[in-house]
Amino acid sequence: MSAPRKTVHWILAHPQESSVNARLFREGVEFLSRDHDVHVSDLYRQGFDPVLGAADLGAPGGREGNVVDLMGAAHAEGTVPSEVREEQRKLEAADLVVLQFPLWWYGPPAILKGWFDRVLTNGFAYGPTDPETGLPLRYGEGLLAGRRALVIVTAGEDDRSIGTRGISGDIDALMFPLTHGTLWYTGIEPLDLHVVHDVDGFGAADVERESARLRTRLAGIDDETPTSPYRRLRDGEYHGTRALRADLLPGRTDLGIHRRVRD
Repeated sequence: MSAPRKTVHWILAHPQESSVNARLFREGVEFLSRDHDVHVSDLYRQGFDPVLGAADLGAPGGREGNVVDLMGAAHAEGTVPSEVREEQRKLEAADLVVLQFPLWWYGPPAILKGWFDRVLTNGFAYGPTDPETGLPLRYGEGLLAGRRALVIVTAGEDDRSIGTRGISGDIDALMFPLTHGTLWYTGIEPLDLHVVHDVDGFGAADVERESARLRTRLAGIDDETPTSPYRRLRDGEYHGTRALRADLLPGRTDLGIHRRVRD
């Protein structure tokens, strides 16, 4: 008996249908659809509203209180806006989440940030405390645990200027708020970044090369694990203010300390 088809939720945040991103998106979705069930969220095409508003807080006119608590109540009451619930439905069904976007002002486009704000709500993506440990179910234990994510990011700069000593900073550090503060926080395990450099100067041959490289990556995606996974909150390596224990990697303060190097 063949293994069941896995499900992918591919989220694209780019406004131009003629862009390199759009080409990679179409080819990637087509490639994975051969042996996966692929659901897409093309945020610009579908006109997703990134602005969190009164309807997200559980009442047409809004209501007073802490935003996080109100969104949790709206989720519990089943009153989240229909477009948000549809995105949550696709995310719930996914084994793999693909987030694809251009690097703008050192981060994702605003429409994707707004998608996080509205979709990854209290009670859906995070929320309760584990009664056994007394710790919140976050950083590896969020309510979306069991899923993995592939982040595909295109950059106009080369791999040196956006590398470990580059003037633009290291791409892994730039993506830390997304990979650790958003994905890992909610329990989704991020795979190694898939970065496409120098996109601003691409010609036809460059697009073909990157399309082939993406297909090669996707061909093995079901068996892929991150090179250096993040540490889990529950494992006892953080305490008190949730700072990493002083005996672990003493003297280091870079973001890499939150990764666990595989043996």
